[in-house]
Amino acid sequence: MKYVIVSGGVLSGLGKGVTASSIGVLLKSAGLRTTSIKIDPYLNSDAGTMSPFEHGEVFVLDDGGEVDLDLGNYERFLDLNLGRDNNLTTGKIYSKVIEAERRGDYLGKTVQVIPHVTDEIQEWIERVAHVPADGKEGPPDACIIELGGTVGDIESAPYIEALRQFQFRVGRKNVTFVHVSLVPVMGPVGEQKTKPTQHSVKELQNIGISPDLIVCRCEQPLNHDLKRKISLFCNVPPDCVITAQDVDTIYRLPEFLHAEGLDHRACELLGIWSPEPNLQPWRDIVSVVKSTRPSVKIAVVGKYVDHSDSYKSLHEALVHGGVANDARVELEYVDSEEFEKNPQLVEKRLAGAHGILVPGGFGQRGVEGKVAAIEYARKSQTPFFGICLGMQVAVMEFARHVAGLDGANSTEFATECSHPVIALMAEQRTIDDKGGTMRLGAYPCLLGEDTQAHKAYGVQEISERHRHRWEFNNTYRESLEAAGLVLSGVSPDGKLVEVVELKDHPWFLGCQFHPEFKSKPLKPHPLFVHFIRACAEHNNLG
Repeated sequence: MKYVIVSGGVLSGLGKGVTASSIGVLLKSAGLRTTSIKIDPYLNSDAGTMSPFEHGEVFVLDDGGEVDLDLGNYERFLDLNLGRDNNLTTGKIYSKVIEAERRGDYLGKTVQVIPHVTDEIQEWIERVAHVPADGKEGPPDACIIELGGTVGDIESAPYIEALRQFQFRVGRKNVTFVHVSLVPVMGPVGEQKTKPTQHSVKELQNIGISPDLIVCRCEQPLNHDLKRKISLFCNVPPDCVITAQDVDTIYRLPEFLHAEGLDHRACELLGIWSPEPNLQPWRDIVSVVKSTRPSVKIAVVGKYVDHSDSYKSLHEALVHGGVANDARVELEYVDSEEFEKNPQLVEKRLAGAHGILVPGGFGQRGVEGKVAAIEYARKSQTPFFGICLGMQVAVMEFARHVAGLDGANSTEFATECSHPVIALMAEQRTIDDKGGTMRLGAYPCLLGEDTQAHKAYGVQEISERHRHRWEFNNTYRESLEAAGLVLSGVSPDGKLVEVVELKDHPWFLGCQFHPEFKSKPLKPHPLFVHFIRACAEHNNLG
């Protein structure tokens, strides 16, 4: 087993996750089987209770794990199916150590960070790294490990110490340390400064880890003199200083890093012989994403639109749907609260959209604005896609304005409404804890024949990932179906409605699950492929 450990310095948000994913792409394209682990030093057990404004989206895995959004990058870039243990947090580690102490596993020893916590971290990494995530048998060849946060953070100290020890546990020849740093531009002439990188690497070296490769995030390529300067001060060869300049699409980064020789140097350091990677599929994606052809314009009407990472997987899935149709996708994020404050804005903001999508979310804020957007999509015959809460609000809108159920609502927003067409799941009514208690992970669904959903998937039974508490209220099935709502997807036992549609519409579909979590650039999700296709065809975009 080979390990590539990616750390970051100077500041957060440098793109460690995309860098780690791109390294994985290069290794995989050269023939290696890969897996990934993300270390998050925060005390939370998982990302499930964290605000999308503070931490970005919560990515959900097949096994129900609520994890950091970087695991979404790993799954998308590397075509993996990871589990909850691929996201390691301080909350998980300390829980295991305390449980072991309570059982008496430490035989009366004083339990300390070293060796007990650091040992648990190393054992976790080694165990999870050997679990295949690509659907094949046998352990992978390489594991990409990303250490979240910034070197020097108090929270990261136990992990850096554990990783320092880990290189001796598995053999130094089997570990490559990659440090991502910043080379900012300062002054009126735009001089690139290497001092932040020097200090960041020195901080890492003081702890006992000497990086093998330094990836420098910068606006412009580093020239030879700058690379040599970083090389001298940071104790690496010049060809191990890698330029990671800003790119216009993240799917271009693997090729940029390959051009810098990162994959060849990493393989040399790990003692791996590998052929030239095949990056043509990624070049094809870039050519579509950056083409000059007319774009399909999608209005995303949500409530977290001011935070770019809140809809990360959704954004990428729409791009994937465009790539599959050889079409550029242009996204406009619209705050649904705008429509509540000024209903006249609905048509003004949405009239130019080729399609409208209402994503998931929690809480009452902005819901009536989403109702207005869906009503506009239904009446104007604009292709519509509703996901999770988006589907629930579509049911509310249909119940109010088509089925004549005045006051139809969800008990999430109005506990005493006259027509609770969306209600709390029975097993959720006695739950007090918020973390890890929703309907989470992959569940099967049966699709009805001659429906948009069935046409998209091409099969009757599917499996999709969920993250919600409220469900379609079965009390209203008959009345809503009689009014024209098509229940095109249900659970195998028929008790849960998973997909709803409208017949006399170019494309109107809502799903209770989150298809964006399973979309990949080289394997676009069928619902997004068909949604973008419907938007293009309905608007004669060719």
